[in-house]
Amino acid sequence: MDKLVVKGGVRLKGRVAISGSKNSALPILAATLLTPETCVIHNVPNLSDIRFMLEILAQLGAKVSFENGTVTVRAEKVKSETPYDLVRKMRASICVLGPIIARNGHAKISEPGGCVIGDRPIDIHLKGLAMLGAESRTEGGDVYVTSKELVGKEIFLGSKFGSTVLGTDNIMMAATRAKGLTIIESAACEPEVRDLAEFLRKMGAKIVGQGTRRIEIEGVEHLGGVEHTIIPDRIEAGTFMVAALITQGDVLLAGADPDHMVNVIDRMKACGAHIKSDAKGVHVSSTRKLSSIDLVTETYPGFPTDMQAQMCALMSVTPGISAITEKIFPSRFMHLSELRRMGAMVELEGATAILHGVGHLSGAPVMASDLRASAALVLAGLVARGSTEVNRVYHIDRGYEQIDEKLRNLGAEIERVK
Repeated sequence: MDKLVVKGGVRLKGRVAISGSKNSALPILAATLLTPETCVIHNVPNLSDIRFMLEILAQLGAKVSFENGTVTVRAEKVKSETPYDLVRKMRASICVLGPIIARNGHAKISEPGGCVIGDRPIDIHLKGLAMLGAESRTEGGDVYVTSKELVGKEIFLGSKFGSTVLGTDNIMMAATRAKGLTIIESAACEPEVRDLAEFLRKMGAKIVGQGTRRIEIEGVEHLGGVEHTIIPDRIEAGTFMVAALITQGDVLLAGADPDHMVNVIDRMKACGAHIKSDAKGVHVSSTRKLSSIDLVTETYPGFPTDMQAQMCALMSVTPGISAITEKIFPSRFMHLSELRRMGAMVELEGATAILHGVGHLSGAPVMASDLRASAALVLAGLVARGSTEVNRVYHIDRGYEQIDEKLRNLGAEIERVK
């Protein structure tokens, strides 16, 4: 199993190319199952999660190729049963459920896996499909869903933790082939949802309201092949933004879209970052000590939960006291114990981390618990004295394309060890 060894103390400087969005690519790849025609998708990041999804598509009967960031899928026939060994590894595998039901009228899927960041049930997905006319039952860890005909309805997808992104994706995909009009209330507004809607519209779907809390989908008889380019990954961009700030560096995030990162940029500026945007991307620099800030994770356009761990790393070495509250996954703080091993002063009060900025962190062996936690530990290692060993980096390979190589190109001393 690989580990990353990071030697801290280097000020990052240069240009880093931001990859395509993993959270956009996964549901879009699932949506290719809606048509028997060929779909070509560009700017797809080469990640383990992406490769898992491509394996799932192939197991379902699709012909798949992946070369130089471009995926080609042709699903002339689609099986209805998803393979457990692949589904258990990735939460986003649930995205194939909506397309399979729309295409075949029945599906069998195992409960999905992914990062251990708190309870993430699929009941809202099943509730939405039930409103469209699909019945479901769970047996032996598998979910069986059947429908004689999908019929458009008005569906409320909110929950106590806000809107569900994958739930919105699934219902939107299923509704493209439902009879009549489907209205999704309390829909997720994330850029990745808008990107999926744009992909579906290119296929011939009739969708309006994407990017708002109310999405309307008029079902159609046929969806066709399409060519599409994935949007840049705003979470990867935010992570490299923190890398620049934690090392008091100067980095151009090439290709990053500032319109997708308004809240993140606002919080970075609040702690003293210099940020400029132009046609090349987002330029981030820090020439002085940063200031502590408070933040709360919320559904988009609020501060993303996927940036919470990285901000904990940054605030752990920022003078003053910061409070970071997690409203999406309240138990998503497993990285704090590892940051403490490196010398961070942090207390957890319910769903709020209280961080007392320290003068420096010390390198130590640490263990990654999930995708974003692993990124936070690498970021902490960039500024720690001595060497930091980040173990279980298979987590980071799920969501960051060649993160060690990209950091090295910015000057970081980081090595992948088998």
